[in-house]
Amino acid sequence: MTVPGMTLFGLAQRAMSAQLVRMNAAASNLANAGSVTGNEADAYRPIRPVFAEQYDRATGLSSVGVSGVVRSSAAPVKQYDPDHPLADGEGNVWTAPVDENAEMVEMLDASRQYQNLVEALSTAKQLMLETIRMK
Repeated sequence: MTVPGMTLFGLAQRAMSAQLVRMNAAASNLANAGSVTGNEADAYRPIRPVFAEQYDRATGLSSVGVSGVVRSSAAPVKQYDPDHPLADGEGNVWTAPVDENAEMVEMLDASRQYQNLVEALSTAKQLMLETIRMK
């Protein structure tokens, strides 16, 4: 499969888009951390992007892309809270199984990767400008 636009800028754009999806997933998980529902089926489950390699046979280059976003299979946390307005007949509520510390680490890592790509593009741009000036 040939992936169009497999230049330095195209590769960086795909990688930046993947990191943006990663940051948005972590932000969604953080936003739903601590959410409570009255039954297990309706409880929020964290989402994760699934990355896939995109290979260009013509150039021999590969890039990363997001092939989809999946829900975690982590079970919601059951808590006994009979005074909660959403409690079921047994007095239980379910909270989202979101590890806030892990989500913050995920978001920081994705942000740093994004920043590294921006710096790489800036360096490439400067090198191109210097090459043009040399002619």
